[in-house]
Amino acid sequence: MVSADAARNVVGIIGNVISFGLFLSPTPVFWRIIKAKDVEEFKPDPYLATLLNCMLWVFYGLPIVHPNSILVVTINGIGLVIEGSYLIIFFLYSTNNKRLKMIGVLAAEAGFMVAVVLGVLLGAHTHEKRSMIVGILGVIFGTIMYASPLTIMGKVIKTKSVEYMPFTLSLVNFLNGCCWLAYALIKFDLYVTIPNGLGAFFGLMQLILYGCYYKRTPKEEKSVELPTSNPAGAGNVSVTVDR
Repeated sequence: MVSADAARNVVGIIGNVISFGLFLSPTPVFWRIIKAKDVEEFKPDPYLATLLNCMLWVFYGLPIVHPNSILVVTINGIGLVIEGSYLIIFFLYSTNNKRLKMIGVLAAEAGFMVAVVLGVLLGAHTHEKRSMIVGILGVIFGTIMYASPLTIMGKVIKTKSVEYMPFTLSLVNFLNGCCWLAYALIKFDLYVTIPNGLGAFFGLMQLILYGCYYKRTPKEEKSVELPTSNPAGAGNVSVTVDR
């Protein structure tokens, strides 16, 4: 009989693979930026937010905070590298004004993380307390990001068109949320369960909307920006159309 730890590891590895695909989803956008040598109307906000979420979840998964969560660390560590690469590209091809704003946000995020790390390690002396503090922060910041599909779904209902919500992306969002939800439930982890439950729910709603409005969507090509969110804390990817 397969043990809970073995089953959790298998599900976590599958979740890592799916999440890796989500992190890579904005690659066409950045290839376009590199070729044009201009960020055009694209914004760095989703990538800055994802970077902070990855940092929080990497810290959460460390043995000094929440033991036996190495798969949470690995995927979010990979996410840090990928999101950092996106932001470097953004920085290189942005205007000076946008660069200054990015530096300001990055400095604020770095200061926040230093405060969290020092506060947790010095103020909380058990794994339970450390997991609770970092987990709550992860849920709060993740939930802010998970609300982004609401605007996309509202746009679909308003326009009766799914051009803003590609099917493949919605499907991967749903599978990612389900996979990490299963990972969290095998050996119950409340702080991973909550955001991934939201991720799976929003992914399912997107698929239902897609089924309802697919045939009404005009067959027109549009360039799409695919910012990512943190897969280990859900995985919904918001989509905006660049006109």
